[in-house]
Amino acid sequence: MSRALTLPSPLQGWIDDFAGGFLMPGDAPTADFHNPEGEPALVSHDSVSWQVFKNPVTLLIGGIAAVLLELAEPRVGHGVWELGNFRSEPLKRLQRTGLAAMVTVYGPRRAALAMIADVNRIHGRVAGVTSSGTAYRADDPELLTWVQVTAAYGFLEAYAAFARRIGGAERDLYYAEAAPVAALYGASGAPASQAQAMALFRRMRPKLEPSSIIFDFLEIMRRLPLLPAAGRPAQALLVKAAVEILPHGMAAMLGIGPQWRLKSWERPLVKTLARTGDRILLRSSPAVQSCLRLGLTEDYLYRA
Repeated sequence: MSRALTLPSPLQGWIDDFAGGFLMPGDAPTADFHNPEGEPALVSHDSVSWQVFKNPVTLLIGGIAAVLLELAEPRVGHGVWELGNFRSEPLKRLQRTGLAAMVTVYGPRRAALAMIADVNRIHGRVAGVTSSGTAYRADDPELLTWVQVTAAYGFLEAYAAFARRIGGAERDLYYAEAAPVAALYGASGAPASQAQAMALFRRMRPKLEPSSIIFDFLEIMRRLPLLPAAGRPAQALLVKAAVEILPHGMAAMLGIGPQWRLKSWERPLVKTLARTGDRILLRSSPAVQSCLRLGLTEDYLYRA
């Protein structure tokens, strides 16, 4: 039975256009998720990942949480903030990062491998020194593994917290699906289970530290026009929801105060948005386009 939600025609079309335009704006590289016909993705269509990544609401929440955790690692934080273009062009950076995630999970295999090779070449040219004098390279397997696990954790925890409960077996499968792809990016220590992911967080925790850039990032996420004007009040809730899913005690360790936490009455609102996002069928989305590429029905990922 299909659980897909379709809205009245004008509204459905408007949301579809906005979602498609966010991931693939006119001045950015595009990706064709519909072709070549029949070409599989790096991750199987019947995976947990294909379910998790179809939800635009929890992807935004999880992506913000992932960046907060990345910035907490001084070497990654310096590379992202000082050497990248996040401060000058945050929206474009988010769009490119979001598109890369979609290509990795849903894109045709050859296109995904080509994109990963391009990313790896860029990482090979990036190196720097933190404010404390620690040298780093963007292609360091430890840093690549941290970036990978923070992203995997953020997307999974956002989905599980606000859209649909995910049990232990599904969590292990999710991480196992991601590990081989992460290795293609050079993240050789990527966890292949929930337990391995949590162990990695424990090992990395002493290396994390508070920083002013974490609060700069939170303010950018609160102010940036990620959503249409009518949805801006909800955007602030989604930023708070990202803080909410950080590992236990992490927000306090990073100095993120209660003003960035969800109030008791706000959490049900986020759940309503996330659960709606898990059902609304966006025909322009990489998830639906990729299902059609493989000869599946457009509502394949929305079936009970």
